[in-house]
Amino acid sequence: MGEQVESTGRGRHSRPLGAGVLAVRGAVEAVRLLWWSLVFGCRAAITVVGKTGDERNRAYSRVLRSFLLRMGPMYIKAGQVLGTQTGLLTTAGADEFREFFSGVPPMSQRRLGRVLRAEFPDGLERVFADFDRHAIAAGSVAEVHRATLLDGTPVAVKIVKRGVREQLQTSTWTIDKMLRVLTALIPPLRAFDAVDHFNELRPLLIDQCDMLSEANKQQTMRDNFTGHPYATVPHVHHEVCSENFLVMEYIDQTLGEDFDRLDYPGSTLARRLQDTFYTMAFFHGNFHVDPHPGNMMFDDDGMIYMLDFGLVGKLDEDSKWALASFYYAAIRGEWDLAVARFTGAFVPKGEALLEDPTYTEALEAVLRKHFSEISDHWSTMAFFDDATRVLRGYGARVTTAFSLLGLAFLTGEGVVSVIDPEIDIWDNARRFTDMFSPFMSDDLKAKFDDAIESQIPLSMGHKNDPERKVVAPTHFDRYALPSAYPLIVDTASGCRVTDIDGNTYIDLASGYGPHILGYAPQVAIEATSAALAKGAVNALGNTAEIELAEIIADAFGDDTRVVFSNSGTESAIMALRIARAHTGKQRIAKFEGHYHGFSDQGMVSSWFRYSGPAHEPRPVSNSAGAQQCLVDETMILQYGSEISLQRITAAADELAAVILEPMPASQAGYDAEFLAALVATCRQAGVLVIFDEVVTGFRVAYGGAQTLAGVTPDMTCLGKIIGGGLPGGAVVGRSEVIATARTSDDPFVDLERKAFVGGTMSGNSITAAAGAAVLGHLRDNPQIYVDLDNKTEYLKSALEEASRSAGVACRIKGARSIFSTSFDYAKPKLVRDQMAGANIKATLALSYYMRKHGVYLPELHTMLLNDAHQIADLDQVADAFRESLIEMDKEGFFVH
Repeated sequence: MGEQVESTGRGRHSRPLGAGVLAVRGAVEAVRLLWWSLVFGCRAAITVVGKTGDERNRAYSRVLRSFLLRMGPMYIKAGQVLGTQTGLLTTAGADEFREFFSGVPPMSQRRLGRVLRAEFPDGLERVFADFDRHAIAAGSVAEVHRATLLDGTPVAVKIVKRGVREQLQTSTWTIDKMLRVLTALIPPLRAFDAVDHFNELRPLLIDQCDMLSEANKQQTMRDNFTGHPYATVPHVHHEVCSENFLVMEYIDQTLGEDFDRLDYPGSTLARRLQDTFYTMAFFHGNFHVDPHPGNMMFDDDGMIYMLDFGLVGKLDEDSKWALASFYYAAIRGEWDLAVARFTGAFVPKGEALLEDPTYTEALEAVLRKHFSEISDHWSTMAFFDDATRVLRGYGARVTTAFSLLGLAFLTGEGVVSVIDPEIDIWDNARRFTDMFSPFMSDDLKAKFDDAIESQIPLSMGHKNDPERKVVAPTHFDRYALPSAYPLIVDTASGCRVTDIDGNTYIDLASGYGPHILGYAPQVAIEATSAALAKGAVNALGNTAEIELAEIIADAFGDDTRVVFSNSGTESAIMALRIARAHTGKQRIAKFEGHYHGFSDQGMVSSWFRYSGPAHEPRPVSNSAGAQQCLVDETMILQYGSEISLQRITAAADELAAVILEPMPASQAGYDAEFLAALVATCRQAGVLVIFDEVVTGFRVAYGGAQTLAGVTPDMTCLGKIIGGGLPGGAVVGRSEVIATARTSDDPFVDLERKAFVGGTMSGNSITAAAGAAVLGHLRDNPQIYVDLDNKTEYLKSALEEASRSAGVACRIKGARSIFSTSFDYAKPKLVRDQMAGANIKATLALSYYMRKHGVYLPELHTMLLNDAHQIADLDQVADAFRESLIEMDKEGFFVH
């Protein structure tokens, strides 16, 4: 988020007009509106006499333009939208409104002088070394002047026009009252819900006059586009901004309406511009409502400079998810889903409509028409017109947020169509969404069917067998991220796997974590064989179980006790139950984007779906069938946020525990300062802290991330590595806390105060023997961790060099054997923003290109090294990466 600033205290600041003043001004405005409507209506009738065709359309448009200009800022905004609509108006008619992009008259010098004296009573020279009193651009609300700060920095100064704020307040008040009267007098108009709709928009229209608000919105937009390859936003000089003045970086480039002067292909510029609009809506959730040519500049390299953020729409996480899910259902022809998603998300109280089959049929017909039958002539305006006509027939309307988005797309598509009249809006939209979709698109699937299926015919035979008995959500039937070409492994050894088709690959998955020594390490094979020979004991005590517990406890400190489970998921479930029993409180807090296994609570807000504002997220399920009451009761926090600590303190009376990944695998890093503050806050509040180190435990260090951070939680969840390659898990913690899982020897006390966390196979002798052997080997050979760190840095550097040599921008994160790659420009601080700008299509395709070069890269998943990887293996991986990027670039996966 951008820096939020307050008024400098400079100059005078406006106050809303009083009710009495508004009533008087509103009455005058109503008379004025009616009078000038009559005058210009008569003028239009006279002007077009004897004219036909384009000449007649141009004459009508010229009169309407004059009318809007006379009526004031809100009406000029309408003219700016009309100037982009060659589909709504003829080209000749739309041309008349393009003067509104930057040709609106500025204030007179007398009015400007009054504004400057009010704002700078001590003189302009206190802030500016130079100030040009002649405006370089003027719009409906403000005008822009060139100036120089005292340090010599050239800036653009946006100044709210004198009287505009009051005009907007009066105009919006008048329109509100007129809509109320019209709605009361003409019952059919009530179906439009115009009064409520307009009043939801009204604050946005008036807020255009607050330059401090606009400065914050512009900063947010700039932050969102930081690092973007071809779109940017000017820097804001917050220290000299005020309610009436916005001071920003001066951009000296080609104005939007002069795009034809550029030495850059219009077709590419138009595509980039459309992509920029979609990036704002689908990923950022903050979008420019008014993207007409006067609000943008271009350079000869195709760089886009977005300007003027007085009107910014916002989609929250739920709306972004709804928009994306609706869009994907529509482009895939899943019409029943598309109708349900559109109605549920963008129609107030729309759920009831879905029970009416005539409504669903009517809306489905609209969707089929625009997303399938005439998609090669896509028009947002036509789609909105047809959709809203259906809604009006059932007394419904779209939400204000969706209306604003429609206006933004309407205006933006008008601009790109002017820049490139031949652009296929729909085809470009499909290409854009295809880049960021987790689905394998038809064209990409066709590209790999021959290359990959022919390489793994036996694996694909099992994948596509309609009689296949096994349902495997981690590979054959992978949840939410479908795997088109899963492998069936025959043998695995060291860092290599060989599939049933005889293909051998260097493996970068390490079984998603357990195989830190590589596949089939000798120490685990020997220990497992001996345990099997001794009888494979479970549900009874065995020496391997005791030995493994002692090794784990030694790694975490003298006061540590251990309870075994069968997986990381079980460990998290057990730790939460122990916490509730120990504290006598019920509620659990977890962090957004942190995954704690597939339990109902472990998956809340963990993967794809997020909800609520960033500083105070709301819980949302990531699986059908999750117990909703449990989801709703979960508190969701943000990692690294001071506000999260404040929320824990405020909810201390009801919180039993906070569970988190101290080193989130997706981030490949940890915040030691935050972790220490979290533990201190929770200790003071009487809330237990649970570290989920199922992935990081004994991987990033002997012990885990807490060893590196120097922070000790109350309990730790372990899994993966401690099973030695077999299913296993454990809860490790302070003896006082873990004692809650130990019997009191009194059955009544046990049922009242103790937590039952037993499992038939927990601590079985085979898993325990394998785990003890692997952990013992790691303990006795600490150089393994040094080597893993060095190998991670080596591979990270090698991949970065491969990316540079291939000429493809790729972000590579790696630390302590965990690393990831992504083709994006963003460096998000929050998990919810990680998908913004990420080329999912390229990331997915990379895994299949790498297979052609003998490397297994897990699709869309964190990658993990193990001790068996040698430098020669890593060199082969880097070479495969380079060759894959070169091949992908030739195939058009990357935009340059």
